[in-house]
Parts: sequence; C-alpha cells; structure tokens
Amino acid sequence: QGIVNLHFESKENLLKETLRYLSDEYDAHFYKALEKSGPGAAEKLLGLMKLDLKPSVCDRRKLAVWFAFWGEAKAMPTYQKICAEHNDGYDREMQALCRQIIEEGGYKNVTPSQVTDALASMTDGLWLSCLMNPKTFDREAALQAVKSYLRATFPKHYD
Repeated sequence: QGIVNLHFESKENLLKETLRYLSDEYDAHFYKALEKSGPGAAEKLLGLMKLDLKPSVCDRRKLAVWFAFWGEAKAMPTYQKICAEHNDGYDREMQALCRQIIEEGGYKNVTPSQVTDALASMTDGLWLSCLMNPKTFDREAALQAVKSYLRATFPKHYD
C-alpha cells in the first residue's frame, strides 16, 4: 500500500494509470498495424482485425483486465472517458476505411458505422470467448469468422 501511495497517491490513481497504460499500448499496436497493413483500405481493415486476434492483444490476462474496466465504466466516469477517447479514435479510423471500401465497390445498403459496429461487436465477442474458453478458443477459426463477415459485406474486396 505504501508503494502505491508513494507512486500513485491512491488505489484509484493506480487503476486509472493501468487503464491508460493498456489503452496506450493498444493504440501503439493499432496504429502500427494500420501503417503496415498494405496500401489499400481493405488490406488495412483486415490488418486491424488480425491485430485484435494476435496473442499480444488477445491475451487472457489483458482481456480480464479490459473486461473488468469495462464493467466498471458505467459507475466510474473517469474510466468511461478514457475508454471513449480511445474508442472514438478507432471508430473514426475504421469508419474511414469502410467508407473508402464502400465508395470503391459501390456497395449499397451498408454504412461505415454499421460495419464498424459489427466488427467491434465481433471482436468483443471473440475476446470474451478467448477469456472464457481458453482451451477451445481457436484464433484461426476466429479470423475465418471475421473474414467470412468481410466477404459477405464487401465481396468485391475480399474474395
């Protein structure tokens, strides 16, 4: 307790800094994947989805901490603010990629926000599956599910 108080002044500050650390770490992975995933929007979007299933991100210990913070976010405005700041940035980037893919392919009846929401929900569900079913969770099967959704949504871009 003394070390926590010395460095963070309170348990609450320690928890806020833990959430910031996790968020910043994910940011670094996210923007690196965005940069390295090829020139086109479709490659970049798939690269971001692959990132979410890599062991460096989809790690049971990290996921347990993420889910704990998300569970507390409603009651803790600071947690909600930190999560929202980062999620807003991811949503903007992913919606921009989806918008570009929709325009390139002339896709109708789909919006960038719909695709972004569906992919985020899929990722959250896959993360929960990884957390709750570590012995049966299959990263490759999870990635195939994501690719199946992308093929169904954007058939001209994902064959």
